[in-house]
Amino acid sequence: MTTNPREAVGTRFDPALMQRARERSWDALQGIREQMQPGISEDEAQAAAAGVFRRLGCDRLWHPTYIRIGPNTTRTYRQRSDPGVRLGENDSYFIDLGLVFDGHEGDVGDTFVVGHAPERQACADAARALFREVAAAWRTQGLSGQALYALAGERASAMGWRLNHAIKGHRVGDFPHAVHKAGDLGDLDGSPSSGLWILEIQIAHPSEPFGAFHEDMLSFGNTD
Repeated sequence: MTTNPREAVGTRFDPALMQRARERSWDALQGIREQMQPGISEDEAQAAAAGVFRRLGCDRLWHPTYIRIGPNTTRTYRQRSDPGVRLGENDSYFIDLGLVFDGHEGDVGDTFVVGHAPERQACADAARALFREVAAAWRTQGLSGQALYALAGERASAMGWRLNHAIKGHRVGDFPHAVHKAGDLGDLDGSPSSGLWILEIQIAHPSEPFGAFHEDMLSFGNTD
């Protein structure tokens, strides 16, 4: 499929199963979204998520499930959440999933708003718009991973948001992709291949304690 050692795959790798894992992961994310009502905590949301995964026939997790609420939406997966946070009446949260279906890795994430929170909605919308813009630049210009994240930083600032530069995207593949030690997308000096890399976008308000997250696979067959 590719001669780049950072894009190596295992003998079981199947592009069709990769796409199916992506689709099933989005189904799981929407199933969790249906459980997110004001008053829920992150721990309670993760417990509900486990039931969604079982119903969908998820093989296993390949990274922990992250559900961040309110001020915790500015934190990365490496940072612990404030455990006392619960979803407010006018609030936002994001879901970040790393699931395995049929031996292939899905990795998706998105941000949602409950109630009336216009600034938070604008932030969620901006994360999706920024993702689409950067992904389109990859499709049309063949930019390297490094160039994609340079573009993301420039465009986030122009849109009035702060890009979290610690989030740089990563490889996926047949489980476990980590044996190939591919590193981050944001450090890749070549153009990433379709169906093997996750583009992650995390932004935050420049002064208020909330942010937004969106991630999906870079794929020529996915233009969302």
